[in-house]
Amino acid sequence: MPSLFYRFTHSQQALSRFFDRLLPIEYQVDGNRDFVENWISPYLKPGAVVYDIGGGKNPIVGIDEKRRLGLHVAGLDIDARELAASPRGAYDQKICADITQFRGGGDADLVICQALLEHVADSRAALRAIAGILRPGGTALIFLPSRNAVFARLNLLLPEALKRKVLYTVFPFTKRDQGFPAYYDHCTPADFRRIAADSGLAVDVCKPYFRSSYFTFFFPLHLVWRLWLFAFRFFAREQAAETFSLALRKI
Repeated sequence: MPSLFYRFTHSQQALSRFFDRLLPIEYQVDGNRDFVENWISPYLKPGAVVYDIGGGKNPIVGIDEKRRLGLHVAGLDIDARELAASPRGAYDQKICADITQFRGGGDADLVICQALLEHVADSRAALRAIAGILRPGGTALIFLPSRNAVFARLNLLLPEALKRKVLYTVFPFTKRDQGFPAYYDHCTPADFRRIAADSGLAVDVCKPYFRSSYFTFFFPLHLVWRLWLFAFRFFAREQAAETFSLALRKI
């Protein structure tokens, strides 16, 4: 039975991917992949001090690049076990702390925060902390899902145990890195523009993305979601984003 279920979902995912390839390019871009592959490297300068917030066991800057550029990389995570499981040499400094309560020393040239802020209950406090970590002129690169996305709304409504069971059943590869409680506090482009300004951070770039894979396991559902997204974007523009990336500069 499980093999039959997975064969069915895989066929549905293949059909969903085929359909998505027929859409305009802006509906095909994977936001998380774009962030990792295209956003970070241009900001990595030789000798820079970099803070990886929430990277844990999966640091976003590779060891080879870290050594090549002579970077000082600090890993900050709320879970000491996550930091301990990181590759040897990935971090020059490991800081076990809650980002909403952390007080930085204003020494960072770059802060990277990938898919973390949706998991904090107070994103205002998190952004103030990030601003405190940065030196004047430093940059924070942030990627996160939008509270307005349908999957985010479902995530907020469903009980934790149920949504983890559904997620791990349909997408078993997510068990290692996903399934943490999410709050999506102020997690929309408009809200983050506002609270960034309140934290002394200027928005240099805000890029919305209009793709996610949560409904690909059943093509009719994926199609309905796509139709909803087209209509929602027509009225809400970037507020209809599934995910978005920000480059924030400390003033």
